[in-house]
Amino acid sequence: MSKLALYLRLVRADKPIGILLLLWPTLWALWMASGGKPNPMVVAIFVVGTALMRSAGCAINDYADRDFDLHVKRTAERPLTSGRIKGWEALMVALVLALVSFLLILPLNALTKELSVVAVVVAGTYPYFKRFFAIPQAYLGIAFGFGIPMAFAAVTGAVPAIAWWLLVANIFWAVAYDTEYAMVDRDDDLKIGIKTSAITFGRYDVAAVMLCYAAALLIDLACGWLLGLRWWFVAGMAVAAGMAVYHYFLIRDRDRMRCFAAFRHNNWLGAAVFIGVALDYALG
Repeated sequence: MSKLALYLRLVRADKPIGILLLLWPTLWALWMASGGKPNPMVVAIFVVGTALMRSAGCAINDYADRDFDLHVKRTAERPLTSGRIKGWEALMVALVLALVSFLLILPLNALTKELSVVAVVVAGTYPYFKRFFAIPQAYLGIAFGFGIPMAFAAVTGAVPAIAWWLLVANIFWAVAYDTEYAMVDRDDDLKIGIKTSAITFGRYDVAAVMLCYAAALLIDLACGWLLGLRWWFVAGMAVAAGMAVYHYFLIRDRDRMRCFAAFRHNNWLGAAVFIGVALDYALG
């Protein structure tokens, strides 16, 4: 396998679900901040930047977890873990992607650039939170949702309180979907000492996931309503809530493959919220 193919696997180019889970909240923040009329150039910058930073985050994550991943069946054959690329190569890939991402936001205002530095720090330190933090998925929610305050900063030059509430909602959503993901690897994580929400919640894991979905959707609903969004938005939120209920039936027996399917299905939940937001601004 060529080096380029290995690098593409390192950054999960073959698994875009992570990019989408970052992208949907960023997009609905851009639409909300601009009243449904975001600048196309700003949208393009955030879409490409989100993809690049997610890819950089994957490289950093694999570098941080390279010794742990050896003991997890699902991750043992990753390029870095299996020894097909070196640690310094993963770090260089992450650095190049982060630098290109920063170059993209040079046309944006100073506040957006300042927030981007915070975003990089959060993304870079997330993998190490699994060593000691009982629910590292909450920190992941900050990393995956930091496009929200950045979007408001880019559009309005400020970060209003509602943007931070949307970030809180994203934290709850991330805990929900990444707990589903962690339920897949729970046995391996227990053996190697990694901390995850699936382990912390224990036998209440399914209930915790559903409560996090409820909190995320209710906060998003309240934020959208305060911004003047109405029935198309509510319809999108109702579809998203229905998907969350569907996830309950997928994860209730804690079957690994069904839990993984629930995690992947969150792409459609995020899409439903965004479509509701976009339609309400376009047709409401």
